[in-house]
Amino acid sequence: MITKALLAFLLGGIICVVAQILIDKTKLTPARILVSYVVFGVFLGAVGLYEPIFEIFGCGISVPLIGFGGNIAKGVRVSVESDGFLGILKGSLTASSAGLTLALLSGLISSFFSKGKSKNL
Repeated sequence: MITKALLAFLLGGIICVVAQILIDKTKLTPARILVSYVVFGVFLGAVGLYEPIFEIFGCGISVPLIGFGGNIAKGVRVSVESDGFLGILKGSLTASSAGLTLALLSGLISSFFSKGKSKNL
């Protein structure tokens, strides 16, 4: 029997392989690929496929940026149900606020311990 950890590893690996192929074979930049993954996660959440995939693969879908997109879609759906039209605007920010705050604070704290260099372009 395949364990959930192995399934998570396989799906996470497939997601990484697809991104590497896109980098190698297209002119897409890594930033555009990352944004595409977030949008794909929002799409999966909007059509109701993210949760069933998460039940099977766990962290294999939730840790990459696809999980961030799925979290945004879920936040918007919940917020629209409770707040109506205003939920479209506030749902994504509410759902992702903890992760965004952690990222910003981590960047700020790390900036205290490193010295910035200007890029000479």
